[in-house]
Amino acid sequence: MEASAVAEYLKQNPAFFEDYADVVAQIFVPHPHGGHAIPIAERQMLALRDKVYDLEQTLRDLIRHGNENDQIGEKLHRSTLALIAATDLETTLAVLSHTLREDFDVPQVVIRLWPANAPDVELPELAPVADELREYVERLRSPSCGPEAPADAGEWFDTERSKSFAFLPLRTERTLGVLGLASDDPRRFHGELGTVYLLRLAELASVAIARFLPR
Repeated sequence: MEASAVAEYLKQNPAFFEDYADVVAQIFVPHPHGGHAIPIAERQMLALRDKVYDLEQTLRDLIRHGNENDQIGEKLHRSTLALIAATDLETTLAVLSHTLREDFDVPQVVIRLWPANAPDVELPELAPVADELREYVERLRSPSCGPEAPADAGEWFDTERSKSFAFLPLRTERTLGVLGLASDDPRRFHGELGTVYLLRLAELASVAIARFLPR
């Protein structure tokens, strides 16, 4: 008989195990982790134990991710309150940089703005940006993460300590600039990173900054 036919018969006739309990008790199968043979009932118990272990591990992972998300949400809430309280562009940019460094533990933070009408202030964030980089940011529909910085943006960071980057487009009705983040941890902003919270951060920063830019 084909093994598949035997398996199908047993699935269709569960009473077999009741009618021939003595036969089942005599069946021995290899231990899943090697070594001696064990009764089929014991093999089933081991399989269930492994399944329970996997489920427990999944539950622990879900709880850990939930706690991490709660912490990120709390940090975003504090950042929102601080940015709302800022009364000018310079304070807003300082609050944003400080929050990212201290609350989110981002080692390097760079902000570059190119509003249509530049405000009448002198700030490093308003330094000229190459057209190639501006075009790159214009094309971004969501935050970009990876091991390399695009175009001339690498010059903004300490290259010896920068192993991963994130670039967040700042825009409301139009693109205002870019928020660049860099870390010495190559996994901090890796290419497969989920960007939901980075997107929310970009939206928050964009609205906060746009309040003080000439329309």
